Amino acid sequence: MSDDTLVRRTPWPESSSRAVGTPLQPSVVYAAESPDRLDDLYEGRAPGYSYARERHPNADVLATKIDGMEGCTGGITVGSGMAAVTAGLLAHLKAGDHLLGGNQLYGRSLRMMSTELPRMGIETSLADPTDVAAIEAALRPNTRMVLIEVVSNPTLRVADLDGIAQLCKSRGILLAVDNTFTTPRAVKPFDHGADIVIHSVTKLLAGHSDATLGWVGARDAALNEAMLGFAQTLGLTASPFDCWLAERGLYSFELRYDRAEENARALADHLHGLPGMERVIYPGRPDHPDHNRVASLLGERTGNMVTFEIAGGREAANKLVRAASNIAFAPTLGDIGTTLSHPATSSHRALTPEGRAALGLSEGSFRVSVGVEPADLLCREFEAAVRAAAA
Repeated sequence: MSDDTLVRRTPWPESSSRAVGTPLQPSVVYAAESPDRLDDLYEGRAPGYSYARERHPNADVLATKIDGMEGCTGGITVGSGMAAVTAGLLAHLKAGDHLLGGNQLYGRSLRMMSTELPRMGIETSLADPTDVAAIEAALRPNTRMVLIEVVSNPTLRVADLDGIAQLCKSRGILLAVDNTFTTPRAVKPFDHGADIVIHSVTKLLAGHSDATLGWVGARDAALNEAMLGFAQTLGLTASPFDCWLAERGLYSFELRYDRAEENARALADHLHGLPGMERVIYPGRPDHPDHNRVASLLGERTGNMVTFEIAGGREAANKLVRAASNIAFAPTLGDIGTTLSHPATSSHRALTPEGRAALGLSEGSFRVSVGVEPADLLCREFEAAVRAAAA
């Protein structure tokens, strides 16, 4: 190659074999052979790509895999879990509509409902998703959508998914379900009547705390088309590299989920009754407030998340974190390793102390995203930390 052609792109080498690993394609733009061919692409007569903000191969590969897990086609990959929430909501809501949310949503979802949506003219309110009667009482003539999580973050309450879905269907209201905590390994919301399903792929699906992504999908093609157009227009683009990492993470998802779930059961039982322990919340325990619904909705798939509360307030919380030095204290979940978070200073810090108390969260509340380490190691480390906090 001469110096004067160095800037020209080198054709990709032909091969009679194919790569086993998915290729990473970071290109922002894709060249078409003619204006006619570009028309064919944009108008759906030919497959392909033009500009990565609109679509790119790594995002489509990942979305197709999650589509298969959830039981739909046409879902989209976006730049974060909150981008998925945004696309799921704003592609279908307009000024004057009412959005009803579960009162124990993820902190940023609550903030969106309390701050961002109202300034756009969208009415919002909250109700208890464990009580379908409370949801029904909170509906308004202009209610367009209900947003819930199957298992709430971080209080681990279990929504009456079937009851709410039946209610929404009878009223012609869209039901959006955030399935991040439970994942399709535990429950598939479409099979229970959900219209839209949302994931923070960043968490359990990707599983290694190295990719920030979201996914949102529907079984109705028109809903998917609206969300895709919204995401393309507002630039909710997913990074090709993050999509590539997340797809790699999915190959071990079921192994990771099952091991972490087994560990979570063991840790929850071990924490119960330790000195200074006020309460332990885990869907698999018989003392969980929604235990009967857990059995009917989730069965044995009770997840990898454990929430507990210790006595002693912020001082004891600081002691516990310092004593648990081998456990990453980080505002995340779903990593292959165990992480510990403190809602009052992370996910729910935007709420007032009174607002957190109304959700059952105190300065002594912690959320554990249990990983795949040996269960006996986790039990020893957490017992030592809890005892240090109570000392």
